[in-house]
Amino acid sequence: MEILGLCGSLRSRSLNAALLRSAAELTRPPRAFVVDRGLDRLPFFDAEVEESALPAVVAELRAAVGAADGLLIVTPEYAHGTSGVLKNALEWLVGGGEVDAKPVALASASPAVTGGDRARAWLAETLAVMGARVIPRELRVPQATLKIVDGRVTDEPTRQDLAGLLDDLARAVAEAREDSDTLAS
Repeated sequence: MEILGLCGSLRSRSLNAALLRSAAELTRPPRAFVVDRGLDRLPFFDAEVEESALPAVVAELRAAVGAADGLLIVTPEYAHGTSGVLKNALEWLVGGGEVDAKPVALASASPAVTGGDRARAWLAETLAVMGARVIPRELRVPQATLKIVDGRVTDEPTRQDLAGLLDDLARAVAEAREDSDTLAS
């Protein structure tokens, strides 16, 4: 079972990227966790470019998302929404259909007490429109600067919550496989 992690932050010391690193550390076989190389490599979405000559880097992202059994998307909160870089990536994914019926877990880390609630809500709505299976459990990490040290989640209750989120995502992937097998029969 392969989970792909996407991060909506470009900061080198991103709290959200730290969530992905910690998720990778918590993942054990038979599960695998792959962190995307970075959404900053994508050009700005342009429907005409998508129709005429899909950039190789976009094709790579679509292939990675399509091959993954599930996604963990972490998002910062900017102006009550997600980041432009994550929104741009989702726009490139809409036309390919790779997110359709894909189990997706959402998380956010923020120095604020809200923990990125508005960004996750925005992201959940957008992904639902795209046809993703957004799992009900989310992870919010408020006051994250107290729980993330040197690029890793160090707060034990938060690590347990992250492990629980990964377990719920794995169950959603198993359910999606069962649904797919039933439809194929």
